[in-house]
Amino acid sequence: MNTVKTGMLLAGLMALFGVVGYFLGGGTGMTIALGLGLATNLFAYWNSDRLALAAHHAVEVDESTAPELVSMVRDLAQRAGLPMPRVYLIDNPQPNAFATGRNPEKAAVAATTGLLHMLSRDEVAGVMAHELAHIKNRDTLIMTVSATVAGAIATLAQFGFLFGGRGDDRPNPIVMLATALLAPIAAMIIQMAISRSREYDADRMGAMICGQPLSLASALARIAGGVAQIPNMDAERHPASASLFIVNPLSGQGVDNLFSTHPATENRIAALHALAQEMGAAQQPGFVAQSSSSPWGPAGGSTGTRRGPWG
Repeated sequence: MNTVKTGMLLAGLMALFGVVGYFLGGGTGMTIALGLGLATNLFAYWNSDRLALAAHHAVEVDESTAPELVSMVRDLAQRAGLPMPRVYLIDNPQPNAFATGRNPEKAAVAATTGLLHMLSRDEVAGVMAHELAHIKNRDTLIMTVSATVAGAIATLAQFGFLFGGRGDDRPNPIVMLATALLAPIAAMIIQMAISRSREYDADRMGAMICGQPLSLASALARIAGGVAQIPNMDAERHPASASLFIVNPLSGQGVDNLFSTHPATENRIAALHALAQEMGAAQQPGFVAQSSSSPWGPAGGSTGTRRGPWG
């Protein structure tokens, strides 16, 4: 099913490339745009994971640099029946995480330092299990490709508006302006249309991988609270990558809320509480309590004010 979704997404984005090219440059513009779209799709398939990690300045870690986090991911991957993914840390105070890679053998998970500072071990395990569920469901291909191609469409529309044809070949300025404004929104709608249900699926599977649906529920609450208070400037500069994260990292002003690729966090938490009842999980006190201290503690090898397993 995910293969069909991926094909539909790529076809829709390819068609959007052609439409943008037509409105910006007529038949010639459409031909050029379709060629660029094909090249972008191929490039995104092979390189979008590296682009996503680079855009957020993610640094790969291992047992020597982040032993607790890497050990946790390895244990969860074994439970999920997955190959060990590469593990990355993002030096960003906003709590968040994402997974990327075109298949389980080429996958990576990335967590921000803010996530490790603000969440308990069980909550971090829930988040990592959620990201591994995306890998197991092969959502990471559609996430990384859609983020890259949507960004390319926005760039094409803006570039075409600024450097469109000249003289008689130049399209109506009003049409060009409308295209430059509406094309990125259309790309966002395509992402949104096939991505929201995947978060519920990953929440459910992630909760089963870690065995603690309430820990994932409390993690989502903490992350949503952190996102509301702490901006992620890298995400703001690369809004097309927002769909990769477990919780939308954008500030949520204006169109970002209207066309969010994520379902409401409250609904996801409610679904996890319902799953906990199905699984017979008892409510564990203190999971949603707010704390500014890092639960990873100095035992993870940190020194001074730097705390957590990346220190």
